[in-house]
Amino acid sequence: MKLKLLFLALIGATCANAQTTLTVTVTNPLSIARSDQPVVVSLEKYGTVSSALVTSSDKREVACQLDDLDQDERFDELCFLADLKPKEKKTYTISFFSEGEPRQYPARVYAEMLMRNDKVKEKNRHNNYIESITARGDCANSYNLQHHHGVDFESELNGIRIYFDKRQTLDLYGKFKKRLELRETQFYTSQEQKQQGYGDDVLWVGNTFGLGAFRGWNGSEPTMIDPVRSRTQRIVSYGPLRTIVEVVDRGWLAPTANGQKAVPLNMTLRYTQYAGHRDTDVDVFFNRNVSDYRFSTGIINVKGSQEYTDHKGLRACWGTDYPSTDTVKWNRETVGLAICLQQKNIASEEPANKDNYAFVVKMPENSMSYKLCYGSANEEFGFHTAQEWFDYLKQWKKEVENPIVVK
Repeated sequence: MKLKLLFLALIGATCANAQTTLTVTVTNPLSIARSDQPVVVSLEKYGTVSSALVTSSDKREVACQLDDLDQDERFDELCFLADLKPKEKKTYTISFFSEGEPRQYPARVYAEMLMRNDKVKEKNRHNNYIESITARGDCANSYNLQHHHGVDFESELNGIRIYFDKRQTLDLYGKFKKRLELRETQFYTSQEQKQQGYGDDVLWVGNTFGLGAFRGWNGSEPTMIDPVRSRTQRIVSYGPLRTIVEVVDRGWLAPTANGQKAVPLNMTLRYTQYAGHRDTDVDVFFNRNVSDYRFSTGIINVKGSQEYTDHKGLRACWGTDYPSTDTVKWNRETVGLAICLQQKNIASEEPANKDNYAFVVKMPENSMSYKLCYGSANEEFGFHTAQEWFDYLKQWKKEVENPIVVK
């Protein structure tokens, strides 16, 4: 009891020394419990913030993180996660400090980029960590510059890598247990690691969308992100509660919807992965108005898959196929995939073909957002039939359309 009182006293003293303190109220509008709900606060109004402390109404410290989104050495956003009962309202106190360092909390997400090192025989021992890489548009083989062919990231429930080439496809890692694994396996699980219950690559993507790759549209089919002046991958935030990675394409000559001469576009794709989530947020930004363009996205048509669509932006499948040949024993894998778009961004929902379940998308000006989600039948904690997966997605979309209310 004395230790608890001392801890509460220390928090009180810390808050008293804060340069700014604000109260945030978080409300769950749904009649279901929700965990790890992101609460994001812009720091634009609070001057220079070097550290922060978040406490709940019962004075308990809540893990948080500060993110520098534009890489100018000033934090732009604070993030923490809230667990809410049905219709519950919670109050949190946030204290900002102009000095010190961000408080440290256990990592619940992970991201990495690694340069290849072919001199290392054991393929899980690469340690040439980088944070950003740019390849010119005429780079002969950007796909093989990085160890796992591009940036990867994960929560306890998922693992994704993004190919560093004109496809920019999202490829998937399936887990058996809820935990972080990519630092150990680096997306190429060894036989020994498999015996210890680690996951593995569970999807073959080829030239398809994989899970929700963003592409051009030439009026009849998707087009790759090519030609470009350059393409960049970078890690913006490492966690501990969310990781943010970006793919930047400069000078992309995307096909126009009306056949007019293409104007070079700069596009940024931002992927945000929150702890405790199997879904991933995608934000697309252009440097100019692209309302006269059409683009495309969707999910791979896994061989023999069952499709689900509500014809209102949610499209999904459940199927079984062989993943890539670099997995252990090359077993067939069963996965569920999903994409959720806002209706305002849907130009058309295309009929399924042998490769994809596709959407043609539009945007009023220069940005749009959508969500991706997947599960592996290997999971001890997840879904094992198409019906289970599709039922989950109906609830997922309801939560997407009814976010928590932050004031």
